[in-house]
Amino acid sequence: MSKVDESGAWTAAEMPSQVGRRILITGANSGIGFHAALKLARKGAEVILACRDRQKGEMALDRLHSEAPSTHTELAILDLASLDSVREFAAQEVGRNRPLHVLINNAGVMAPPKRLETKDGFEIQFGTNVLGHFALTGLLLPALERSEKPRVVTLASIAHKRGRLNFDDLQSTRSYSPMAAYQQSKLADLMFAFELDRRLRAASSPVMSIAAHPGVAHTNLFETGDHSPVQKMLRKAVSHVIGIVLNTDAEGALPTLYAATATDAKSGGYYGPKGFQEMRGDEVVAAQVAPQARDEAGAARLWKICEERTGVRYLDR
Repeated sequence: MSKVDESGAWTAAEMPSQVGRRILITGANSGIGFHAALKLARKGAEVILACRDRQKGEMALDRLHSEAPSTHTELAILDLASLDSVREFAAQEVGRNRPLHVLINNAGVMAPPKRLETKDGFEIQFGTNVLGHFALTGLLLPALERSEKPRVVTLASIAHKRGRLNFDDLQSTRSYSPMAAYQQSKLADLMFAFELDRRLRAASSPVMSIAAHPGVAHTNLFETGDHSPVQKMLRKAVSHVIGIVLNTDAEGALPTLYAATATDAKSGGYYGPKGFQEMRGDEVVAAQVAPQARDEAGAARLWKICEERTGVRYLDR
């Protein structure tokens, strides 16, 4: 039984040394991704900040170096809303012939008011949050499997509890609701993490698949996007309130860090904050899973759809 199951307590102070481990974090230029990168770098990890925007990525790298001098970090350009970018990046990473110990699928798009599409024509939340990370994970498996005790950490959300997979309209072409599409994408992320674990175990792979969620954290997901001036003002106000009464983005990174580093984190596990309704807290616990996320038949169907949409096939069953 893991420590979070026994005592409901794990803090960043307990994070083991990460010296000698290479860790890739998508969307690491801000929020949870940045704070996870900062803490991992301070523990000795070689951290790759995979960011879509070069300028923002360089600013994040400069900030990280100023807050954690003499750490080993690098910037990589990766746009999860473009399968060409995912393929190009993964080919370069695998071609370096270096082990990749941890992949943290952190980047995400949250509830744009209008339906937007990725470069490949997918609804942007499903295309980025789900399909982009599905393809990236599969393409990076060779690098992960050449390392010691490798892990894939996928960020879900408490929003998954209200999510439903609409297999008749996964791309929200018939009807688009910003939050419903986000909830669906986060449910799909959690189902992907569980299905990935099942397939890795069936293949006797050394790679672990672990999911985590940040609670309700003060990140730029609430503020960025194509919104009207009034909407931007309201979202900024909501973000400010979240920062006061719920999690900061630094606290929100703790479940990610547990999943990525804790010796007692379990493959197939799902972790979040300990506080009220898992919305906040500076300790980590095993998180609650909605019944629909345990639908193995639905997860297998989702996996097949992801393979068809991305053209990336791996871990066949």
